[in-house]
Amino acid sequence: MPTLAEDLLLLLLDDDSGKLITDGTSTDHALAGAVLVDLVTAGRVAEEGGKLHVMDTAALDEPVLEAGLARLTEKAPAKPQRAVEALTKHVRETVLEALTGRGLVKQEKDKVLGLFPRKTWPAIDSAHEDSVRAELTAALVGGQQPSERAGTLIALLHAIGVVPKVVEGDKKALKARAKEISEGDWVGVAVKKAVQAIQAAVTAAVVVASSSGSSGS
Repeated sequence: MPTLAEDLLLLLLDDDSGKLITDGTSTDHALAGAVLVDLVTAGRVAEEGGKLHVMDTAALDEPVLEAGLARLTEKAPAKPQRAVEALTKHVRETVLEALTGRGLVKQEKDKVLGLFPRKTWPAIDSAHEDSVRAELTAALVGGQQPSERAGTLIALLHAIGVVPKVVEGDKKALKARAKEISEGDWVGVAVKKAVQAIQAAVTAAVVVASSSGSSGS
């Protein structure tokens, strides 16, 4: 089964164009949060005294999680927001490599205006993504109780405000239901803290970008 970050990125990539449906900063922070949740769930990372500590550095079978564990080992102990920020480094590239290796997406190269190189990752096999999206739709639109994995994905998508771009339906109702799931008992403490860290890290990144733009003008 793909990692949580892989499922998340499949949902954040347009199947036909292979482009992200949201900005890169939000994408990378959400992927970092997904990696963090998987590492906590696997018992490799745990919180003690408000900081995240690496509990086990043994090799992992998943390249995405292996890279994340190595990154956290360098930075730990670290507060959740700092951990998410550290995990953003190369996370998208690592997840894309994993998805390509599974035969779910393919890399295509072209040039914008015939000048600027661009890479996109359109879908090859969308069956798995379709099943994931169907489960999210059942929870968000159909009112069903989500599985822990589906609830986690919804919380991560809600953290960066893209639920209406991933699931079809009334935007206001989707956002309200996603908020309910994110704050409910469907997701664990680790997920809630990861979501808070994602939101804080994205906000900080936006502020830094805005400040840089203002100082340069």
